[in-house]
Amino acid sequence: MCSLAALARGCRPAAKPCCLCWCCCCSCSWAKWPSLEEIRSWGQSFDRLMRNAAGRKVFRDFLRGEYSEENIMFWLACEELKRETDPDAVEEKARFIYEDYISILSPKEVSLDSRVREVVNRNMVEPTPHTFDEAQLQIYTLMHRDSYPRFVNSPLYKTLARLTNGSPSGVPAPAPAAPSAQNAQSPPTTAATPTPISASADKAAEPN
Repeated sequence: MCSLAALARGCRPAAKPCCLCWCCCCSCSWAKWPSLEEIRSWGQSFDRLMRNAAGRKVFRDFLRGEYSEENIMFWLACEELKRETDPDAVEEKARFIYEDYISILSPKEVSLDSRVREVVNRNMVEPTPHTFDEAQLQIYTLMHRDSYPRFVNSPLYKTLARLTNGSPSGVPAPAPAAPSAQNAQSPPTTAATPTPISASADKAAEPN
């Protein structure tokens, strides 16, 4: 598995057999690295980012650095629960999710308001695949409003999207205009002091 720094330099993990895990953390998530166009679309749509396995992995690594990785892990666990059809497995997974992310005793407790906590506690009497729907939506909204803007402006994302120079790579700078025939044939009559070029015109703005 490539480190984030290596990914930013262009490293792409080799595809391995899928480990069938739901957390999107294994190498199978990287079997098909997205195009540059897809990566740039992550900065325009949080939904697009969260629908892409590689995007979720990069965002999860970013959240780990912000000490809020539990938010996306809870969201992913809820997604897995909604795909479960066996009643016994639903109850077991729901209990696990509650103890890991909802219980006030858990070090990975997510931030939920009192109303949503009451809804979850009522739903846990008879767990279903949708026991945590309201809690999942609240955490999704929290990530969208709080963490996502910082992710888009982070050096990590800008490097992956090749936006570190202020503009997408691969777009050539405009060529200087060719001198007109009259200017090319008429030498200057007097020496002139060159006009300074502003920094903003000389180079693209550095990212914050």
